[in-house]
Amino acid sequence: MRVKKGEYEIDTDKRRLNIAAIHRFLSTESYWAQSRRLDQTLAAIENSDCFGIYKGREQVGFARVVTDRATFAYIGDVYVVEGHRGRGLSKWLMKVIVEQPNLQELRRWVLATRDAHGLYEQFGFHSLVHPDRWMERTAPDAY
Repeated sequence: MRVKKGEYEIDTDKRRLNIAAIHRFLSTESYWAQSRRLDQTLAAIENSDCFGIYKGREQVGFARVVTDRATFAYIGDVYVVEGHRGRGLSKWLMKVIVEQPNLQELRRWVLATRDAHGLYEQFGFHSLVHPDRWMERTAPDAY
């Protein structure tokens, strides 16, 4: 799937992803994946639906969705690189993701964020309705 908007494009073709750039951003600029190894980044990409944002040949953003395509989806690793922020790209990326035809009948979407609540609220995300029903098992260095 390819969608264009001005000089930018979102593409779901994994062959186009710049793995080195994705891993570099996640392991050096994100707060959530600083300890992620390259093999973990590769496995995460391989086992997810991926969305790259491109300006020409340059990859300027990324997100991935882990889903069973029937009931559940987790959105993770969402970012736009510094020089391309402030142009509505993250909003456009989220719109493209939540409007994916094969994800329309899901019962639940989840994500974790420290600082982008306002972005995700625009797409129907909110605090857990029943936090007493949710549990998690995290690694010691999990965000």
